[in-house]
Amino acid sequence: MGPHPAVAAIRLAVRRVLNDILAEHGRTPGRLTPDERSSSPLVLVACSGGADSMALASAVAFEAPRAGLRAGGVTVDHGLQAGSDLRAAEVASRLRELGLDPVESVAVTVGRDGGPEAAARDARYAALDAAAERHRAAAVLLGHTRDDQAETVLLGLARGSGIRSLSGMAAVSGADGRYRRPFLRLDRQTARKACMVQALPVWDDPHNTDPAYTRSRLRHEGLPALEKALGKGVVEALARTAQLSRDDADALDAWAGKAAAGVRDADGRLECAALHDLPPAVRRRVLRRAAIEAGAPAGSLFARHIEEVDRLITGWRGQGAINLPGRVVARRQGGRLVIRQG
Repeated sequence: MGPHPAVAAIRLAVRRVLNDILAEHGRTPGRLTPDERSSSPLVLVACSGGADSMALASAVAFEAPRAGLRAGGVTVDHGLQAGSDLRAAEVASRLRELGLDPVESVAVTVGRDGGPEAAARDARYAALDAAAERHRAAAVLLGHTRDDQAETVLLGLARGSGIRSLSGMAAVSGADGRYRRPFLRLDRQTARKACMVQALPVWDDPHNTDPAYTRSRLRHEGLPALEKALGKGVVEALARTAQLSRDDADALDAWAGKAAAGVRDADGRLECAALHDLPPAVRRRVLRRAAIEAGAPAGSLFARHIEEVDRLITGWRGQGAINLPGRVVARRQGGRLVIRQG
């Protein structure tokens, strides 16, 4: 008798990602001999102790040895709740019991930039990046589900940040494709069910139900209201929108990359007339890239900033310089657009 359908679905999703990682390292799936183990690629599971990441950890612990990969785990203690250090130590212990090695708990200090959710996310990814570097991991696996993807799309829609924001989370992201998300096509309930049938202990973060947090309100109020008004299938439709938007955004980014060289003069300055002739979606991408190259932080550069710079091209009335994040200034001078740190 095979595993429960939820467990089978979780393991299949993980197996596909592990096979991709093996292929990238020129290897084929197969159990390791003792001599091969030390040289085999290592994957790390980022685990909070919640149902999604515990289901992921369990599936990786089962599939990685069969694929010929080493597997470890990392849990991040954000220090935002009393007893968080004990919770992190407990999660690390559970990961070791599953057979993951190496396993570590990393404590971080969460700042305030961008609000509590963004600051916690920045601290978490910095810790995961450092752990991946320390252990020379081939990849870090994350337990984001289709439900998380739907929430991310809605948050992007609310911000009005454009098609890239609507594309949600990528299955592969980060430097050199470090982060992998095997569960983006699986719902949250499948992960929880997989934990239940395997008797895996699960920790439910109280922040996930705290209405002080935007994502929590969206999860427990916004999405249910949409499903009540529009019927079931909203989460699936939003996840599908993310993939379609990502395909479109990737194509436009590639177009903008090619167009960027053709709108500069011999000295590398941006020519306003050439920019004006580009389709708006392509032109705004060229402008955004130029601002980032000049020193504007990508995470602080919003659509409204690029729209203001765009008006120097499309609505020129002699207006002054535009101040951008990172002390970057954009101004029009003699038919050229100059973007640099002021």
